Amino acid sequence: MKVTVKVNGVERTADVESRLLLVHLIREVLGLTGTHIGCDTTHCGACTVLLDGTPVKSCTMFGVQADGREITTVEGLATNGQLDAVQEAFKEEHGLQCGFCTPAMMLVGASLLERNPDPTEDDVRWAISGNICRCTGYMNIVKAIQTAARAKAAASEPASV
Repeated sequence: MKVTVKVNGVERTADVESRLLLVHLIREVLGLTGTHIGCDTTHCGACTVLLDGTPVKSCTMFGVQADGREITTVEGLATNGQLDAVQEAFKEEHGLQCGFCTPAMMLVGASLLERNPDPTEDDVRWAISGNICRCTGYMNIVKAIQTAARAKAAASEPASV
């Protein structure tokens, strides 16, 4: 089947088998390996991408289900070579260790900040609850997302004269 998706702002078309999972379309057909494969059962969340701005676990969706839709992967967070506020905050706050869950955590964090620009710790913890991190204990991930929220708020404030 022919599938056309907008991935990270670029329209891409591919011929795929109807049973190909979205995660495999992203990684193997489109070559975007920032989306990780963890469990294939939706438990870990490592394969999370944004589909029309909403976090989805790409291991439980067929690629053909994304036809005509917009996908954002971790590679799409940066703009013109500049890290997104969430990416920068993960770096500054040490929100990663092994890095396996990091792309999905960043995407979930970015989606949360689009809906809620000033999330509480509980808001962040609820948003990331579908993503397992086996290394960090989540404290620095939560801190990073809240740091990104403050950075985005500061960036949108009008400059003082």
